[in-house]
Amino acid sequence: MKFNDAVFGLILLALGVLVLAVVRSYPAIPGQQVGPALFPGLIAVGLCIGGAMLLAKGWRERQAVAWVRLGDWAASPRHMLAAALVVGAVLFYIFASEWLGFLPTAAISLLALMLAMRVPPGRAVLVALIATLLIHAAFYKLLRVPLPWGLLTPIAW
Repeated sequence: MKFNDAVFGLILLALGVLVLAVVRSYPAIPGQQVGPALFPGLIAVGLCIGGAMLLAKGWRERQAVAWVRLGDWAASPRHMLAAALVVGAVLFYIFASEWLGFLPTAAISLLALMLAMRVPPGRAVLVALIATLLIHAAFYKLLRVPLPWGLLTPIAW
């Protein structure tokens, strides 16, 4: 799959503008000229500049380069299903993780993705469980990211 540069340029430009709008509300630190909005703001300006450059390049080349060109894999139902499952897994995590919890949500997502990629079921279950526990340990214990417990809150460790 190939996109015209203008598509990603527009996305980056919009993302940069969104980040700039958000960091404007960050509080200033009394007594300091540099606040928490400095680095996100600099990155957002870079996104806006890069996005505008890509947008201009893609717009100039729009006659020669299609907006979207699908690869050969797009004709394969199996590959389209796998791509849809990746998007579905992300949406499933976004909408279900708070209620269901990280551990079940991640394990179900990984299992579904591996089964779609034709991993043998026994191996898929084992890898999904081990990978979920490793990811949870890395983020929850090492990086101290507050992952949702959901239904497992009574047994949270």
